[in-house]
Amino acid sequence: MSRLRIVHRTGFSYAEPANASYNEARMLPHSGGEQFVLHTGLDIRPGASQHSYLDYWGTRVSTFEVLTPHRELSVTATSLVEVRPAPHRGRSDLDWTWLANHRASTMPLVEFSTQTAATEPPTDLAELAASIHAEGEGVSETALEVVRAVGEAVEYMPGVTGVNSTAREAWAERKGVCQDITHLAVGALRSIGVPARYVSGYLHPDPKAGLGVTVTGESHAWVEWFDGEWRSYDPTNMSEIGEHHVLVGRGRDYGDVAPLRGVYAGPGASELFVTVEVTREA
Repeated sequence: MSRLRIVHRTGFSYAEPANASYNEARMLPHSGGEQFVLHTGLDIRPGASQHSYLDYWGTRVSTFEVLTPHRELSVTATSLVEVRPAPHRGRSDLDWTWLANHRASTMPLVEFSTQTAATEPPTDLAELAASIHAEGEGVSETALEVVRAVGEAVEYMPGVTGVNSTAREAWAERKGVCQDITHLAVGALRSIGVPARYVSGYLHPDPKAGLGVTVTGESHAWVEWFDGEWRSYDPTNMSEIGEHHVLVGRGRDYGDVAPLRGVYAGPGASELFVTVEVTREA
């Protein structure tokens, strides 16, 4: 079991004062599965009243508006979370025929089986997934092999893609960040009929860091697929999801779980800033 303190600070700097801004944040984890939230809170500067709700996908959302002129909007999410190792799960006996029948008629399997502009895979990636599917393994084994194939094919490299890049664009470069690799994995799985969803959260990047040592963490993304139950894997790090992953939200793609989005009234351009710090406390 790990107890992780996460401080995620993000926001916008404005070239000219913004007269007002209207925003929503998806930065706070919630208890469920193998994680239990001991404390979580959002600090907004300039000060603003908050309203919270769970969105359609079950992600905790904080909405707020700043109605006074400001040169910077800063949002800091501080969370203390206990994460336990996931229990070992055996192979799924789910039949491909059953999955095909229910995928078209069961919510949310319908929604997580439909490609989006961000996840639509290029032809050669869809063909790669189809070739793995043709080997005749079960749903669980096939899905894991597809996700691993994506992780092996794409090099993690920041700066090549942007927040609005699509799976096709990342595949063309064979480079990208966790957002891109997850979009590719989700798209490849959906292309062979496996419902898949995009997961956002945090990752403690250094398992060897001592207790109380604060390290530069990451906003992270990984994939979940349905093979009778929802299973998860981190294709960026080619690893199972474990006690160093903290889940925040799920959706069809990044657009459903963006940590901070909003609009503002003002004459100048805006620039996003992000920092994440993670401290293991137990």
